[in-house]
Amino acid sequence: MKKYVVETYYTCTFKTVHTLNNLDEIELSKIDQRNDGEVKVIDVKLNNRKTKKIGGKKDEKSSDSKLDKNMSDNISNQLPKQRKNQESITVNPKIKNNSRFKMPDRRKGYIQKAQIGDHKVYLHTGEYDDGKIGEIFIDTNKEGELVKAMMNNFAIAISLGLQYGVPLEEYVDAFIDTKFEPSGNVVGNDRILSASSILDYVFRELAISYLGKEELAHTPTIASSKILRNGNEDDKFLKIVKNITSKGFVRSNYEEKLVDLSDVRINLKTKN
Repeated sequence: MKKYVVETYYTCTFKTVHTLNNLDEIELSKIDQRNDGEVKVIDVKLNNRKTKKIGGKKDEKSSDSKLDKNMSDNISNQLPKQRKNQESITVNPKIKNNSRFKMPDRRKGYIQKAQIGDHKVYLHTGEYDDGKIGEIFIDTNKEGELVKAMMNNFAIAISLGLQYGVPLEEYVDAFIDTKFEPSGNVVGNDRILSASSILDYVFRELAISYLGKEELAHTPTIASSKILRNGNEDDKFLKIVKNITSKGFVRSNYEEKLVDLSDVRINLKTKN
């Protein structure tokens, strides 16, 4: 059997009521020496409670050793968790900062103007040096400030996703065939004749220009019907052309857009 001694301390607030025949300084000076007053308890508060164990020193040492072991085990278990949390906190910002591929300051791209119904849409693209798309901008007319702001911020969100590595195919699958006004016939685009919404038109155009998805186009491509003379696309001249031209603008048909200037002579004359 284990025995414990409990010591409890209380604070008691009380008042003493005396009856005086005469209220003067002499009676008030003797009031502390009187024992005939009526005592009334106002409040009782528990201060603290101490527990003492009655037993041998061996029991105390064993209990202390058990507590020390438990404390050491808890601390040893918590240290690896804290280290993992600290490593995750320090590693995650680096991953986020390094995973974004920012656009070059001077970049390639193209601007496509089209008209959907009575609304004009201007699609601006920006490309990396290898021709991969990295940003878009969408400008419209006949729209309110709220719609323009929403379209601009939507284009910024898409651009950030592309720069963080989201494939363009994911956006194409998500926004193709979305339906809302303005919609209808498309004027000004040689590959798209109609669209169910602005987003349907934008991502249909991007899919044709950058992903080569000809099944989304309404007109056949010229390159598919023409037989290319040179099958080698990796010659030096073509590499130079790829570096200076926009992949989206030529829709990857570099050889169809080439202009042979080998027989052109330019005479430069200085004015006297």
